[in-house]
Amino acid sequence: MAAHRLMGRARHGTSGSIGASGRSSASGAFAWSLTNTLVSRLGTLGIGILLARVLGPEEFGTFAIALVALMAVLSFNELGVSLAIVRWPGDPAAIAPTVNTLSLLGSALFCAASWLAAPAFTAAMGDPGATDVVRILILSVLINGAVAGPAALLQRDFREKTRMGIDQVNVWVGAIVSVILALMGMGAMSLAVGRVLGSLLSAVLFVRASPLPYRVGWHKEKARALLNFGLPLAGTSIIVFTIGYSDQLVAGSVAGTIALGFYVLAFNLSSWPVSIVSQPLRRVAPAAFSAIQHDPARLRAVILGLFGVLGCATIPAFLALAGAATPIVRFVYGDVWLPAAAVLSWLVLSALAKVFCELAYDYMVVIGRTSKVLMIQVVGLVVLIPALIFGAVWGGIVGIAAAQAIVSMVVLLPLYLWQLRGTGVRILDVLGKLWLPTLVGVAVACTARWAASLFELVIIALLVGGLSAVLGIAGLLYLRRSDLRAIRGIVRAEKAGAIT
Repeated sequence: MAAHRLMGRARHGTSGSIGASGRSSASGAFAWSLTNTLVSRLGTLGIGILLARVLGPEEFGTFAIALVALMAVLSFNELGVSLAIVRWPGDPAAIAPTVNTLSLLGSALFCAASWLAAPAFTAAMGDPGATDVVRILILSVLINGAVAGPAALLQRDFREKTRMGIDQVNVWVGAIVSVILALMGMGAMSLAVGRVLGSLLSAVLFVRASPLPYRVGWHKEKARALLNFGLPLAGTSIIVFTIGYSDQLVAGSVAGTIALGFYVLAFNLSSWPVSIVSQPLRRVAPAAFSAIQHDPARLRAVILGLFGVLGCATIPAFLALAGAATPIVRFVYGDVWLPAAAVLSWLVLSALAKVFCELAYDYMVVIGRTSKVLMIQVVGLVVLIPALIFGAVWGGIVGIAAAQAIVSMVVLLPLYLWQLRGTGVRILDVLGKLWLPTLVGVAVACTARWAASLFELVIIALLVGGLSAVLGIAGLLYLRRSDLRAIRGIVRAEKAGAIT
């Protein structure tokens, strides 16, 4: 209840140190965030291709083991309290020092625990030699927690142009260092060192760019309320991580490091379109939803509009990727990585479901239904673990990918849509936004698969599949012009004074 009272005070009439005049618009922030993600992903894609060809499946699998450990701790290391800054209705300076303290303490605790647990984890994953890589990479946990508050302040203030500069420094410093060390023969350790150095430099930039001076402090009442708000999110994040990465845990422990390398390569390819659309949206959506949470009708219109636009932009693209999996892997990574193609065809479906689940997640968190989110994740996890084990026994890494896709599409996504009913968003309304993009996506997938089987030249097959996806997306977005207008309601709300 304390968290509810603390987070639910009236937005109007409060005065923050960061005023409306200093904010960029939500639409501008999304544009900068999208640009940031596109540039970052294009850069990391090129670097990733080079590293995959230099390292090979085994070394790549070793790094994947370390990355799974890192993502596990990052999912909850700052105890979920930084999002409170984004959602805070008044002056964020009132809670920022306490948030920084909680984030630092939590990160230090989890970093130390992960360091000690690294040998047991790598042994369970079947690659004890990855222990040192895990330990170096896990230092990113402490760095990330230290600047969780400043990063949230930039998100609250829609300063995605600044965020873009910081992220580009992180990506390119880490990538260049990794490539140099890999060419020098450092193997998987090159990726870990590059990532830590990039994170460290970006942390310094986050502190310097923070809208508020970086301070640590403690306010007992606010700390209790922040933990009441953040711990359910941290618990949910742990389960979200387990759902998102348990397939890699099973692949590594059951199939071995090399098979994990193939699986993670497919996972990275399937995640590429997710990060282009979902990552920039998730940086802006919570603050934008918060700005109009006092207007339920507008909030429902915006969430439905986002479902429609996301469906048009993602479904044809994802299904085209599934249809052209084999020529994409052969063209980008080479024949040695072809076992990843069958995995990719399934993981694309899981990634597609994730886009819509994350949108529903952010919406439900902003309106305060965190307990419902936690329940969905628990149910999904209970179903997923036995499904993955069965899939591994039945079909190896392809069976694991199939199980992940089926649970995401048949269990998790329907559960999120079901819970949205309680917020006034009907399932039929959401499906009404998605049925046409689904039909177009199926047609695009069939075209991409047909081109892959017909043309011997890989580049021609990819061009045919890609062109069909682009035409499908363009036509769908034209038909959904009304959804785009509904999303602009966020900006109108901001100009009307919803963000103070």
